Amino acid sequence: MSLLHAELRLILRSRLAAASLALLMALSALSVVSGLSAVSRQEATIARATAEQARDLAAVAKAYGKPDGEAGYAAYYSFLLTHDRPSPLAFLALGQRDVQPTVLRVRALSLQQQLYESETLNAEQALPGVFDFAFVAIYLAPLVVIALTHDLVTSEREAGRLRLLLSMPGTGLWRRRIGLRYLLVALSLLIPAGVALVATSAPAHLGLGILTVPAVYLAFWFGLSLLVASRVRASATAAAASVGYWIALTLLIPTLANAAITRAVPVSKGIDLTLAQREIVHHGWDIPKAATFDRFLATHPEWRGHETFEGRFHWKWLFAMHQVGDEAVAPQVAAYRASLLSRERWTARLGWLLPNVAAQGILHRLADTNLVAQLDYQDSIGAFHKELRAFFYPYLFFDRPFTRADFDWLPSYSARTGTASWPAIPMLMLLVVTGLILAAGAAQMRRTGRDASR
Repeated sequence: MSLLHAELRLILRSRLAAASLALLMALSALSVVSGLSAVSRQEATIARATAEQARDLAAVAKAYGKPDGEAGYAAYYSFLLTHDRPSPLAFLALGQRDVQPTVLRVRALSLQQQLYESETLNAEQALPGVFDFAFVAIYLAPLVVIALTHDLVTSEREAGRLRLLLSMPGTGLWRRRIGLRYLLVALSLLIPAGVALVATSAPAHLGLGILTVPAVYLAFWFGLSLLVASRVRASATAAAASVGYWIALTLLIPTLANAAITRAVPVSKGIDLTLAQREIVHHGWDIPKAATFDRFLATHPEWRGHETFEGRFHWKWLFAMHQVGDEAVAPQVAAYRASLLSRERWTARLGWLLPNVAAQGILHRLADTNLVAQLDYQDSIGAFHKELRAFFYPYLFFDRPFTRADFDWLPSYSARTGTASWPAIPMLMLLVVTGLILAAGAAQMRRTGRDASR
């Protein structure tokens, strides 16, 4: 019987070790299934919304697509669908997708009041978070590492075998013990995710990345647990200390740091932009029409000379008013997005010191479910909205009739291509911190060996 096989039998004889590994694999599999289910629901929502959108647009075309139809009615009542399909790896790290809309219908009126309608949802629904592979890897897998390593040294000391084991030259005992435990934990965590990646035909380079990150993160926790276990004399003390580090690194410090970032970089709510834009639009009803057109023509000079009309109302005035409202809050929108991105950058910097923050950020980046992906979707909506307005303006300003056939020429939304990528600096810092902890753990083990042999 090989030494490796004998060590494996010793590990699996431990009820705690065997139960911990089985539980980790079960949780990992369950999280993968949960993620696939969430992605499937989002895909079904997009498909259902697409079908409903086609029926709704057909009804609008039937009602307002007449030989002498007014383009204003068509522009006002035609809601066109945008969607943000989940990336191939989104099921492993859902990130922002559990709270951000996957579909959004927009029309040619002001954009800002349409972008942030999702913020009227009950925020308490998002408090429990989401159960996905990233959650299991970041928060639960370290507990299994602690269960398998907290008594690696102390149990031998308590049994009186430590000096004998450390005196055995050339056997590689501790490397074998630690390496085998690492392999068992990594396989228990990563096998369900790997199977799902193959089954879903996910891109190989991104799939490899999303498996590499938890593997490196587990190595950090093995190094930390080894450092703790080799410094204390009792197994209970080692377990308590390791759990204390887990609480501090995964819960306490990130929460305090996030509160500090939130306080240092205040961000208004997107709904505030909607309210500010609406106030400007509503004020437009109370000021001279010429004032509205002056502001509109300053950014759209191509329609100068076509702004006049008879009577108290014209559709081009209404849409110009909404466009002016969007442009008026543009500085606030830019400041809002800049604040969000600033928070994201500070969180990434926090990951230079906290491996769990770095690992989570990298997973969401690879899965294209982070803040950057959310803003990218909003940018694609903004580009489509601009195209939609450009389509309707000639009808409005030239008083062209909008017929049933013109509905067939409405622009269609082009989905974004995605922002998934390898973040080099966070990954490098995660490797550096992990390497330092592993080196410290190995050095402490050698120091323990020298002390025990005296």
